[in-house]
Amino acid sequence: MSLSVGIVGLPNVGKSTLFNALLKRQQAYVANFPFATIEPNIGVVPVPDERLKKLAEVVKVSEALNFFPPEVYATVEFLDIAGLIAGAHKGEGLGNKFLAHIREVDAVCHVLRVFADPEVIKQGVVDPKSDFETVKTELDLADLETVEAHQKKKNADVGALPLFSKKPILIVLNVDENELKSADGIEERYARELGVDKNSVVAISAKVEAELSELSEEDQKNYLRDLGVEDSGLKRLIKKAFATLGLITFLTAGAKEVRAWTIKKGINAQNAAGEIHTDFVKNFIKADVIPFADFVSAGGWKAARESGKVRSEGRDYIVQDGDVIEFKIGV
Repeated sequence: MSLSVGIVGLPNVGKSTLFNALLKRQQAYVANFPFATIEPNIGVVPVPDERLKKLAEVVKVSEALNFFPPEVYATVEFLDIAGLIAGAHKGEGLGNKFLAHIREVDAVCHVLRVFADPEVIKQGVVDPKSDFETVKTELDLADLETVEAHQKKKNADVGALPLFSKKPILIVLNVDENELKSADGIEERYARELGVDKNSVVAISAKVEAELSELSEEDQKNYLRDLGVEDSGLKRLIKKAFATLGLITFLTAGAKEVRAWTIKKGINAQNAAGEIHTDFVKNFIKADVIPFADFVSAGGWKAARESGKVRSEGRDYIVQDGDVIEFKIGV
């Protein structure tokens, strides 16, 4: 399954800067004036997963390959829309034209400005809590209009509507770079102030993320170390998105590719197989399963089977995060 996240917020809180950094290229037009983003920007970002590189190394050796199998990452689709303002649901600013673009996302990500920069115009920006409430109110009012319009139709099922109020939310606090080392405390403080779960709040410096996107992997690590942090904002945001939405990842490993697959936590082996191909559900026979760490320590499928570390599981087995799986499928 693919994960989609809609990025919302007031003008000039750093949404487009963050979006550009996530994609590692300038897809959104960033400018220091309101409504710089005229059309919704959509981009697909690979989910950082160091396990795939290790799987590729193990498969290359165990299968006696003269190449590393391709690494195929799970992905997150981000949708960045124009800055909302009070009255957006009625068409103020660029209005509800843009709200329609995020009706179908899995989660709504609110970007709140916490950084201090007098050079960036603060149109409509008061404080993080007020800004959050302004945008949330616009989404709620847009929901109300949608429900009222739908109720006018005969036999309308209001429960089936893609309402914002039904979607999980993430909060991105766009902080100054010198505050990143205090991210935990900042996240806890604003979680209390906003009345949300701390696990859905992540402190990020969009400016730092933009700078990281221009660096090599090794230079990124050194830069983060100098800032006193371990992981990039992208990695922490995606981790929290997965946790908020109850998602996990299972892995497949072979000469063709090593790959991460996103599924809902609690899904059984038969339905997990359907993520690879829909026909795998009806033709499922069994799943050979081994935890990632055991697969690596054993040195691949052949050695893992010989050492008895591979389990044969039936259709009702509940897949765990980090399981390396080989599905056996009938014709």
